[in-house]
Amino acid sequence: MEALEKLAKQGMKQLVIDLSDNGGGYLNAAIDMCNEFLDRGQLIVYTEGIKSPRNEANAFGNGKYKDLKLVVITNQYSASASEIFAGAMQDWDRGIIVGRRSFGKGLVQRPFRFDDGSMMRLTVARYHTPSGRCIQKPYTKGDKKAYDHELLDRYNDGEYYNLDSIQINDSLRYSTLKNARPIYGGGGILPDIFVPIDTTEYTTYYRDLVAKGIVNQYVINYVDNNRNRIKSGYKDVNDYDARFEVNDAMMRDFIALGEKDSVKYDENKYLISKNMLKLMIKGLIARDVFSDASAYTIVVNHRNQDLDAALSIINDDERFNRLLREGNHDYERLINKNKK
Repeated sequence: MEALEKLAKQGMKQLVIDLSDNGGGYLNAAIDMCNEFLDRGQLIVYTEGIKSPRNEANAFGNGKYKDLKLVVITNQYSASASEIFAGAMQDWDRGIIVGRRSFGKGLVQRPFRFDDGSMMRLTVARYHTPSGRCIQKPYTKGDKKAYDHELLDRYNDGEYYNLDSIQINDSLRYSTLKNARPIYGGGGILPDIFVPIDTTEYTTYYRDLVAKGIVNQYVINYVDNNRNRIKSGYKDVNDYDARFEVNDAMMRDFIALGEKDSVKYDENKYLISKNMLKLMIKGLIARDVFSDASAYTIVVNHRNQDLDAALSIINDDERFNRLLREGNHDYERLINKNKK
């Protein structure tokens, strides 16, 4: 809310909310967020289970941003409360969802406390979007392995980087609540506009450097030795973003740190991942030096394809309005293709 108020004072006319990699949080926070963008009485989310009667949350209508043009970014790690927000905005034709299908976590768990201080959390209901779609992805009772591997299966099936690989169940077709455009259930929130994941700079060398914490370790060491110089040399994050460069000398030290911790240097793979590594290092330095989590985002968003897609849509009134009226015809073509 503080961020929205700050942007509103700067004359904000449209907004992109990035929920990629956002695993959710408290239900009430998601409901309060939705309330800012929906009209009085509009359903936000409801829960229902075999032994749990339907329980609804509706907008109060006192939100400040009900007419603000909106795009929401989701990806495969957007879950729970993030999916409640994205689903409500999509179902009410309130905004366009961009990215990849969300995780699909929509179970309501009730805690039961015991006298010895222990507790059991029992699943009692599922979350549903206003149109009736179940957020929870399907699972087979007793087959935990398949459930745990579902994200990996999506990747292996090509869903992250190929529109034609997305599995859409036509029997779970729903309609949005204002414009009656087609949307689909089956777990998670399927975006209005699919954006493939960019794997062109990903290598096992990059993976090992990140997994072993070499990137964070290098940044901590670098900032410890250069914090005062950076703070005095740049007036703010934007100035740093424009002028600071992760140079070759820094990267040589970074490679040496990896070698010291058993990440063997691979020149070919390094050259593929070099720009991505440099951007990550620059962003993490900014976050540490300026003590601002958004500083990292400011830096790395220059190479954010999901954000680029969101901006291209929100800045194109004709395309934005057509999507809200008609939905994405690519999904219709995909369904017809699969039927053949």
